[in-house]
Amino acid sequence: MRKPYTPEEILLTGKVAVVTGAARGLGRAIAEALREFGAELALCDRHPIDGFDTLTMTMDVRDPAALEVFAQAVRERFGRVDVLVNNAGGTFHAAFAETSPRGESVLIGENFTQVTAMIRRFLPLMPPGASIVNVTSSEAHQAAPGFAVYAAMKAAVESLTRSLALELAPRGIRVNAIAPDALPTGGEESVRARMLADPLPFEPVRLPPLGHLGDPAEAGAAVVFLASEMAGFVTGTTLHVDGGIHAAGGWRRAEP
Repeated sequence: MRKPYTPEEILLTGKVAVVTGAARGLGRAIAEALREFGAELALCDRHPIDGFDTLTMTMDVRDPAALEVFAQAVRERFGRVDVLVNNAGGTFHAAFAETSPRGESVLIGENFTQVTAMIRRFLPLMPPGASIVNVTSSEAHQAAPGFAVYAAMKAAVESLTRSLALELAPRGIRVNAIAPDALPTGGEESVRARMLADPLPFEPVRLPPLGHLGDPAEAGAAVVFLASEMAGFVTGTTLHVDGGIHAAGGWRRAEP
């Protein structure tokens, strides 16, 4: 039996972490948490990233050419990637029957295809002991009226997480996911406002069983754990950072 884990084993000093969608919201909170625990960062987002003295790039993660430039910059500066956090994504509120083929294609590209592209591109830089953390959502595990295609893509990422955990285990690379909810961000509030302006017969539970909303920093803490040696025997699983919403089912029938 090994000795108890030490505080030093939580630290990520000397590790290189790539975070997508890091300009704001959950991505920024995740990047800040990784920085606080000692990781060197390579960050990208379609919006400019400020406040970080590290490698940053303004890019669309769906653009293969931009991804190649970003990956090459990471290779030249760091030579390796120990933590890959696939956080970038997005959605809009619309009934399935009103979602156009173009809208569906956008959701697929933004929430699934770019994740596989990121993993495929950075795997050659990942040594044994590296960690991939995919950010899904509670919608990956429950019904999501008004977000059907988005939820399907998040469920696809969750399934991909489990499959890659097995495929990459012989290489010593762990693959996990976090499924956040009730962590207010500007993007989440904007989507919620549009949803309430055009309601469907169902609405989400807003207040989780813990009785209060969380903070984006909670997502950062979960990623730090999964990236650290503390989670060295954890792979192929999802941490629900949601105050109990997943356990509660997440949706209720709206009152007339």
